[in-house]
Amino acid sequence: MTYKSKFGFGCMRLPQTDENDPTTIDQELFTEMVDIYMEKGYNYFDTSYAYHNGASEVAIRKAVVERYPRESFKICDKMPTWALTSEQDNDKFVNEMLERLGIDYFDVFFIHNINVPWLENAKNAKTFEYVKKMKEDGKAKQIGISFHDNSKLLKEVLDEYGDILDIVQLELNYLDWEDPAIEAHKCYDLCVEHGLDVYVMEPLKGGVIVNTNDEIKNEFNEFNPDKSIASFAIRFCASLEHVKIVLSGMSKMEDLLDNCDTYDNFEVLSDEESAFLEKMALKLKENVAVPCSECGYCIDACPEMIPIPEYFNLYNTSKNQPESDIYRLYYDKLGDEKVPADDCTYCGTCLDHCTQKIDIPDKLEEVCSHFENGFSPYADFP
Repeated sequence: MTYKSKFGFGCMRLPQTDENDPTTIDQELFTEMVDIYMEKGYNYFDTSYAYHNGASEVAIRKAVVERYPRESFKICDKMPTWALTSEQDNDKFVNEMLERLGIDYFDVFFIHNINVPWLENAKNAKTFEYVKKMKEDGKAKQIGISFHDNSKLLKEVLDEYGDILDIVQLELNYLDWEDPAIEAHKCYDLCVEHGLDVYVMEPLKGGVIVNTNDEIKNEFNEFNPDKSIASFAIRFCASLEHVKIVLSGMSKMEDLLDNCDTYDNFEVLSDEESAFLEKMALKLKENVAVPCSECGYCIDACPEMIPIPEYFNLYNTSKNQPESDIYRLYYDKLGDEKVPADDCTYCGTCLDHCTQKIDIPDKLEEVCSHFENGFSPYADFP
C-alpha cells in the first residue's frame, strides 16, 4: 500500500448550509469536493448510520454512488450499537444503510463505537456473529470495529473476537499517542499484536490540534512555514506502518486541498519532526481547557440533552483567544433555546460514553464558573 492510498474521506463533518441543522448538507460543495478527491486518485469514503442524522449516507449516494462505477470507490459504514435492542435490529439497520447508500455491499463494515455500555448492546444483539456472516455472504468485504475506550477493554474485545476481524478503527493522533486516558499507543500495539490493520479517526482530535492559540501556530510556522499544522498531524498517523487509512473530516474545500497536497507529496515523518511534535503535544495540552473531540456521543447519553461539546468549544476558544467576543456567544447559546450548561444534574450518564474520558460534570461546572465570573450577561455590548 502506498502512502497516497491512506487518505480517507471522513463523512461525519460535511459542509452544511445551516450550521444548526446537521441534515442540511451542502450537496453541491460536497459533490465538487468528491470530484476533486476522486480525480486525484483517492476513493475511500467513511460514513455511519448516525452521521448528519442519516443524511451523510444519502449525500454519498448522490455524490459518489450515482455518479461513479461501483468498482471505482470504497464505502465504509457502521452499525449503530447504541440503538441495538435485539438480534433483529442488525438486519433492520443494515438494510436501511444499504438503501440510503444505494449499494448492495459494503467494502468495509464496522460495529460502531465499542465502549463499555455499547459493547454489551452488541453482545446481546449477537452483532459480532452477524457481521461475521455479512463477510461470509459477501455483504461486507472486510469487517471490524471502531473503538473508543482504553487498552484494557480493547484487549478483552480482541482476545474474544480478534480472529474474526480484519480492522480496528482507532482514535489516534500525536496529542493522544501517550495520553494515559486515551492510550492510543497501547491500543495501536494491541492491534499489531493481533495482526489487524489500523484505520485512524480524529487525526486532528476534532480540530483541537489546529484550533489553537497564536503562540503555538507561530512555533509551527517557524519550524516549517511551508507545511500546515494539519499536515503534520496527518503525516504522524500515516507514517505508522500498520495504519492503512487515515480519515479526514472535511467541511471546507481548503481542507480537502491541503490534505491532497499532503498526500500527493507525502514524506514520512522525520526524527526531528517527531521530536518537535512531542514538544508541541505538551504545549497543546497546557493550552486546551477541555480535550473534547466534539464527537457528540455525550449528548445522546445526557438526560437533559445539554449541548456539551458546544460549551466546551466556547470554553476552549475563550482560553485560546481571550480577546475574542466568545462571552457574547456563550450567552447567545443560553438565549437561543439551548439547554444551559448549569442544567447538569451530575448523574454521570455521560461518563461511559465520552471518547476522551473527560469528567464532563466537573468540566461543565468549570465552564459555568469561567463565564459567569468573567462576564456579566447584563453588560452593554458595543
